[in-house]
Amino acid sequence: MDKNSSTRQVVFIDGGRTPFLRSQTDFKKFSAYDLGRFAVTGLINQTKLNPKHIDHLYYGNVIQDINTSNVAREVSLASGLGDHIPATTVSMACISSNVALTSAMNSIRLGHIEGAIVGGVEVMSDIPIRFRKKFRQKLLETQKYRKPTDWLKFFKGLRPSDLLPEIPSISEFSTGETMGKSCDKMSAKYGVSRSEQDEFALQSHHKADQAKDHLREEIYPVSVKNGEKLIDSDNGVRGDTSLEKLESLRPAFIKPHGTVTAGNASFLTDGASAALVMSEEKALERGYQPKSILHAYSYVAQRPDDELLIGPAFAVPNVLDEMNLTFDDIDVFEFHEAFAGQMVTVLKALASDEFAKTRLNRDQKVGEVPSDKLNAWGGSLSIGHPFAATGIRLVTTATNRLIKEGGKYALIAACAAGGQGHAMIIERYEKT
Repeated sequence: MDKNSSTRQVVFIDGGRTPFLRSQTDFKKFSAYDLGRFAVTGLINQTKLNPKHIDHLYYGNVIQDINTSNVAREVSLASGLGDHIPATTVSMACISSNVALTSAMNSIRLGHIEGAIVGGVEVMSDIPIRFRKKFRQKLLETQKYRKPTDWLKFFKGLRPSDLLPEIPSISEFSTGETMGKSCDKMSAKYGVSRSEQDEFALQSHHKADQAKDHLREEIYPVSVKNGEKLIDSDNGVRGDTSLEKLESLRPAFIKPHGTVTAGNASFLTDGASAALVMSEEKALERGYQPKSILHAYSYVAQRPDDELLIGPAFAVPNVLDEMNLTFDDIDVFEFHEAFAGQMVTVLKALASDEFAKTRLNRDQKVGEVPSDKLNAWGGSLSIGHPFAATGIRLVTTATNRLIKEGGKYALIAACAAGGQGHAMIIERYEKT
């Protein structure tokens, strides 16, 4: 939605993130609470933020730790913002920090608040592992035990298998399928070949490798091993990879004929992001220099089966129409790369007259995304994808690219579990 004609303008002051690291590497001992406060503290230092200028903190998190179920509040308290700031944790799978951002935008536009910190965090190195339900129920029953003999009935009705841990599965609850398998099915449905996917993944890694200096400017370094090591870059970028290496990998989900592999899919990642947004009026009054203006946004949903990840193809035309723009007006495209197959499918759909007529009720295709304007600094396939943190990374990178490339409008888009999708239009802020 975008009601700029009747509501206040929302500006993006600045944003950044921790390094995005492959799970089970240097961030494996950290919790979501840790990485979240690193990102928010980095933002505070970067913007020289006065905590009195923040009215709310919205933060995304998907795989939540029960001890910090409202991780937004814990991050806020730990970052030195003071105890007066309300904080809300939101979850919408891979677009969770986008929801954090648009929640803040809505509140600012309506005049409920003037400024907010938004972002998201994910630590795939520390996912919650539970006992199985039958054993959990037995443990809860022990709260009613009053004498030692009550424990004699504890194991009654339990089988050895009930004692095994229950590890969360990254799959759709409604279909039981992993996202990778659904992507394989979608790629086959839309005729996306294995070679197209490998070539797209290769470009993502090479772009990120060539843009590592730009990416480092967005990163808040993190000290690990008691200060013995400083992490200031992502560790998933493979600048030395080749098409031959990617082609040698076996299918990861549908075997033996699937096309999605570990090389053309985003990897499990630890990381956090944060950004500062305000009403334009208050930002300028308080001495902040905005970088961009946040305009129209859209959320969509499709069936979570063979079109689980096609959401951006439906969300993108919504925001273009609302702003009366076409692809010719867009200077920067930043799309979330969950899988190379997902990206190629979305690009093909947007460039298809048939898809436009049969699925979008449009007379002609939305348009073709110029490859040189798309994810010029790499994407989730190479940089990494901490579920709830990626959305703000997209907005931050899109904004910074607009400034460095002298563009006017940027378009971000992302798919998410559950068959959902998101898109947003961003405009470079002209200094007054």
